[in-house]
Amino acid sequence: MTFSPLDSALYGDLFATAEMRAVFEDRRRLRAMLQVEIALARAEAALGIVPAELAARLAAIDPDALDIAAIGRLTADAGVPTIPFVKAVGALLPPSAEAHFHRGATSQDLADTALVLQMREALELLAADGDATLGALARLAVRHRGDPCAGRTTTQHAAVVTFGYKAAVWANGLAEVLARMPAIRASLLVASLGGAVGTLSVIGEKGPALLDAFARELGLGTPVVAWHTQRVRIAEAGAWLGLLLGALAKMAADILDLASTEVMEVSEPPAPGRGGSSAMPHKRNPVGATVIAANHAAAIGQVATLLGALASAHERPAGPWHAEWHALPALFGFASGALREARRLAEGLEVDAARMRRNLDLTHGLLFAEAASAALSGRLGRDAAQALVQAAAERVRRDGCTLRDALLSDPALSAAALRDAVEAAFDPGPAIRAAANWVDRVAADCEGLRARLGAPAQDASAAGGEAE
Repeated sequence: MTFSPLDSALYGDLFATAEMRAVFEDRRRLRAMLQVEIALARAEAALGIVPAELAARLAAIDPDALDIAAIGRLTADAGVPTIPFVKAVGALLPPSAEAHFHRGATSQDLADTALVLQMREALELLAADGDATLGALARLAVRHRGDPCAGRTTTQHAAVVTFGYKAAVWANGLAEVLARMPAIRASLLVASLGGAVGTLSVIGEKGPALLDAFARELGLGTPVVAWHTQRVRIAEAGAWLGLLLGALAKMAADILDLASTEVMEVSEPPAPGRGGSSAMPHKRNPVGATVIAANHAAAIGQVATLLGALASAHERPAGPWHAEWHALPALFGFASGALREARRLAEGLEVDAARMRRNLDLTHGLLFAEAASAALSGRLGRDAAQALVQAAAERVRRDGCTLRDALLSDPALSAAALRDAVEAAFDPGPAIRAAANWVDRVAADCEGLRARLGAPAQDASAAGGEAE
C-alpha cells in the first residue's frame, strides 16, 4: 500500500472517486501551474509590464511534456515544486521571453493559485454528487413518510417515528452543509499574487491593478490583501469538508445499526461482488456506510492540521503551509468517496417496513410510554401520571406483559375516562402524522435549496407515501 490509501491502486477507488483523484494528480497540478503563469503573463502584458510575446510562448508549451520526475527530484532540495517548475518552463522560452517570466510572483502565489484552480474543479464534482444525493434523500424520506419505526434515544427504543422522518433528518443535515457552499466558493476561489512579502513591491503602483487583472484572467475573486499567511479560507474549506463528512457519517451510523442482524430494518442496495466475505458466504456487509464512517474518522485529523496551519508566522509560513498539502487534497478525496456512497445508499437503500413494524413490539408497548404519560397528565397531573407509567413500565420489564395491560390493570386507572385515555395513547396514528409533517417540511426545504443552488426543481412528493 502507498503512504495514503487515496493514492493506492489497491485502495484508492474504495475511498475516493476516480474523478476526484484525477483532479489532484501531479500532472493536473503542473497544468494548473502553467495556466496560472499564462494568466499572469496576459495580465502583465495588458498593463505594459511584460511583452505580449511571453503569454503566447507560454501557451504554446505542452505541460504534459514537462519531466515530472525530474521536477519531483529537484523539489526535495528546493522545498517547493514551483521552483524547479519555473526553471523547467523558463528553459523552454527564448531569452526575450524568459527574462520577463514569473515577474513579480513568488512560489507561494503560483502554488496557492494553482491549488485554487484544482479546488474549483473539486467543488464542482462535490456539488453535482451533493445535489443528486440530497434529491434522493428527500425522495426516500417522502416515500417512507408514513412507515412507522422505532425512534431510538441513547441506543434504546424511545417513541414511534417513521423511517421517512429518519431519512429527512439525514437530508436536512446534508442540506445545511450544502447551503454553505456558495459562501465557501466565494471565500476560497480567490487568486494569490503578492510577491516576496505580499506587497507586490517590484511591480510598483500597478500592483493592485495587476492582482485584479490576474484574477479576472482566471475567473477568480480578488483578495483584499495577500493571504500567504492568512489561511482562514483554507481552514474554513477544510472545516466545511469535515462538516460534509460528518453529516454523511450520521446517516452511515444509523444505517450500520439498522442493518445489523438484530435490527435488520434496512439493507444496502445489492450489487455483484459487493459486501461479501472471504470466509462467510452468507454475509452482505454494509460497504457504503463503512466507507463513509472510515472517511469521516480519517478526516478529523486532517481538519485539525488545517486549523493548526492558521498559526503561520510573519509573511511566509515555514511548515504549516507544507502541512496543508497533506490535508486538503485528502479531505476532498474523502468527501468524494463518502458522497458517492451516500448517493448510492439514498438511491437504492432497501427498507423493510414490515420488519420495522414488528420491531415496534420488541419492548411490549414501552414505545408508547410518553404518549400514555401525556394523555394521563391532563387528568392526574404530570407527576402522578409519570409515576403511574413508570411503575407500569417496571412491571413490563419484570413480568413481560404489555404496557397497555399493565396500565389498564392498575386500580388507580379504573375510571372510564382514564381507561379511554390509555387506549388512545396506544394508537400510533398521531405519532406517524407528526413525523410525516416534518418530512414534508424537510422535503420542501431541500427542493428550495436545490433550486437556489441551480439544480432542476423536482417535486419530492411525487415519490408517493402517505401518513397513516
